[in-house]
Amino acid sequence: MFSFFKKKAPVDASPAPATEAAPAADAPRTTWLDKLKAGLRKTGTSIATVFTGTQIDDALYEELEAALLMADAGTAATAHLLSDLKQRVKDTKATDPMAVKGLLVDSLTEMLGPLQRPLVIGAQRPTVIMVAGVNGAGKTTSIGKLTRHLADSGASVLLAAADTFRAAAREQLGVWADRNTVEIISQDGGDPAAVSFDAVSAGKARGRDVVLVDTAGRLPTQLHLMEELKKIKRVIQKADPTGPHEVLLVIDGNTGQNALAQVKAFDEALGLTGLIVTKLDGTAKGGVLAAIALWAASRATPPGGARAVPVYFIGVGEQLEDLETFNAAEFAQALLN
Repeated sequence: MFSFFKKKAPVDASPAPATEAAPAADAPRTTWLDKLKAGLRKTGTSIATVFTGTQIDDALYEELEAALLMADAGTAATAHLLSDLKQRVKDTKATDPMAVKGLLVDSLTEMLGPLQRPLVIGAQRPTVIMVAGVNGAGKTTSIGKLTRHLADSGASVLLAAADTFRAAAREQLGVWADRNTVEIISQDGGDPAAVSFDAVSAGKARGRDVVLVDTAGRLPTQLHLMEELKKIKRVIQKADPTGPHEVLLVIDGNTGQNALAQVKAFDEALGLTGLIVTKLDGTAKGGVLAAIALWAASRATPPGGARAVPVYFIGVGEQLEDLETFNAAEFAQALLN
């Protein structure tokens, strides 16, 4: 297994596309999509009621605007979607409100498209992935699920317990290490940057494919703690000048526009390469991904010219299998249907 992983780099860590020849592989994804639809049902129902009338008029668009704002899409993303939708209605000469709903799905899918990109590992060995997030976002749990995802793809993983400020975090990560049967580098009360350095060095020495670094949860307003994150990144680069190869932020899907504020702040401090959106399991509104997509598009255009920050994974529950790769079309359909 490992020789295959070494020789074929980079390796796409996303699941293989479903085909008719492998119906068994479709079942887990279908089950997960059902969970996603259930998790976003509250938002979907609110938006769906907009299209139960018989006319396409200003009242419909006003109701849709309110529903999108209530879904945490934000004013800019809502305005963008409405403008695009009106143009699609004009171009297609749609007269049925339900047809307009389908056009909205298309518009949202196109808007979310830049967020859809697979996590690719194997171009560097080890691929060093630094994971950040505020307390309570589900960061450590997501690391455990990501470890399983990578292991299922054939990668050997080493965990770094760099959240040394909280003993419970080290214990929690240790539990995930045991569940996934992977090694963990940890120090009782040690310096987070030192733990990260040791883990990357150990990953190189032991020939691991991936080193996952769990950092302390913090608010972006805690400037001294954000500086600690920057230090961790610098120290990782001392152990591996090319690393970290991925800097991921875990955000709670329930936090609405605050999630976008977190993305902007952490990106400014660390230069994010990807996102994991968690807790889309009942109360989350989900529209914030539209706001993130609009920000990502602006980030990817001149003068900055940086690549859009993708959403690598979204989570819908606490089980290992409840973390899956993000698909723009699936998410738009789940959100609006």
